[in-house]
Amino acid sequence: MDRGARGAALVSLGSITLVVMAMLVKQVGSHIPTIEILFFRSFIGFFFVLPMFWGNFLEPLRTKRLGMHAVRGLIGTLGNVCFFWTLTHMLLADAMALQFSRPLFMIPLALVFLGEIAGLRRIAVTLVGFAGISLYARPFTAGFDPGAFVGAAGALSGALIVVCIKRLSTTEPTRTIMFYYAISNAVFSLIPTLWLWVTPDWVELAMLVVIGFLGISGQGLITHGWTLGDVTALVPLDYSRIVYSAVLGFFIFGELPGLWSFAGMAIIVASSLYLVLTERRR
Repeated sequence: MDRGARGAALVSLGSITLVVMAMLVKQVGSHIPTIEILFFRSFIGFFFVLPMFWGNFLEPLRTKRLGMHAVRGLIGTLGNVCFFWTLTHMLLADAMALQFSRPLFMIPLALVFLGEIAGLRRIAVTLVGFAGISLYARPFTAGFDPGAFVGAAGALSGALIVVCIKRLSTTEPTRTIMFYYAISNAVFSLIPTLWLWVTPDWVELAMLVVIGFLGISGQGLITHGWTLGDVTALVPLDYSRIVYSAVLGFFIFGELPGLWSFAGMAIIVASSLYLVLTERRR
């Protein structure tokens, strides 16, 4: 199997892994608070990052960007809380589609923080994508759902994390960034977790452990897959998470997205993919 095919296989497997994680979050979230789920995901994921420093466990302590790591961790904590909240309060496919609106926020953020200028066409596509987010809230019907904006806030946090990573990557290796991301998410979520603590039963505890394992594994598979193949070809495979979420949502939870959801989903996916792929060509 050549590198491109291996990359496609890894991205596809990683996408499925993260969708299964999201499904478990939705399942356990009916009883366990969102912030507690995040704590377990981060705390368990931290122990999967540690082996990367085998033989040199003091390496992360040599960082000179502790403040930036902390900022990234705080933003990541808020973003993950928003994402996990949408998983437990919205349809699985809707929550996943809103997460993939992150590229829409990169245009204004890149302008403000990175000084990158976007063309009129990309600005227009971004505005269309934001209209797709609004459709999820069904603003013109009696069933107005503000939860869509919680999902959008999570996507905004994800975009801010990308900006932080771009700055951190100038001096920090990837494993150090992963180390501080996991530990900061665990630390920032610990106090509210203790405040809202709900003792999981043995089945729920096992699910929380699996969520932590799947979260770090899925992201690792996708990241490694991107290094093996052409990102332009592999990014659309990552968007297949929305399709997997719709299928699992239907068969596991009996969920069927409505017309507004399908319309918003189509607009978000089309505009986000356009921005990602044109950025790659640039």
